[in-house]
Amino acid sequence: MSDPAQSEDFAAYLAPADLIDSDHPEIVAYAHQAVGDADDDIEKAVRLYYAVRDDIFYDPYEVYLTHDGLRASRCLQRRRGFCVTKGALLAAAARVVGIPSRVGYADVRNHLASQRLTDFMETDIFIYHGYTELFVGGKWVKSTPAFNIEMCQRFGVLPLEFDGRQDSLFHPFDAAGREHMEYLNFRGDHADVPAQEIIDAFMDYYPKAYSESVGIEGDLLAEYEAEQAAKAGR
Repeated sequence: MSDPAQSEDFAAYLAPADLIDSDHPEIVAYAHQAVGDADDDIEKAVRLYYAVRDDIFYDPYEVYLTHDGLRASRCLQRRRGFCVTKGALLAAAARVVGIPSRVGYADVRNHLASQRLTDFMETDIFIYHGYTELFVGGKWVKSTPAFNIEMCQRFGVLPLEFDGRQDSLFHPFDAAGREHMEYLNFRGDHADVPAQEIIDAFMDYYPKAYSESVGIEGDLLAEYEAEQAAKAGR
């Protein structure tokens, strides 16, 4: 039986792309280091997931609405990113080691942002929340490497685990039972990051935050912890 991952249909999910630049030397080196001695695709996928999840700090202020700002290699170089760029990096690293990958997007209601970030965005709905789909074990599996372990611990959010066999999507509740993330709709998958589509959507949906290609600046952890301290002092 032929390997479906080697069929023509998978060519776009294995080849380097503009923003999922899996041929970038730093991504190539990073991917090989992350998989180490893993000898099957599921184990490789799991190791890549945890590497991108925890090596790259999640920062919702690290949003630069340009093609270069959304590129996987830039995310790796800065060691910071948000869901779109971290998803692109995981997809790129997977292609390096021969795992077909694509990026997907959904609109979510995020119940655990800082008040400052929510005020700038003027909504608690995050459009084009990014995740990665990997073809392992004969099927496409969703993975969400956005929130690094330190971020989860500081926010009291359950870290997302990934076993390479089941979809890994955000929990509806956090560790304390508070509402966390609600998926509103899925926007489909792509062989490369649909940069202009995302840029146009962000500028239209979040005019206060992204009236220019470089958005607002801030420190989500510091803002969140200050808000919690203020509430505790009441």
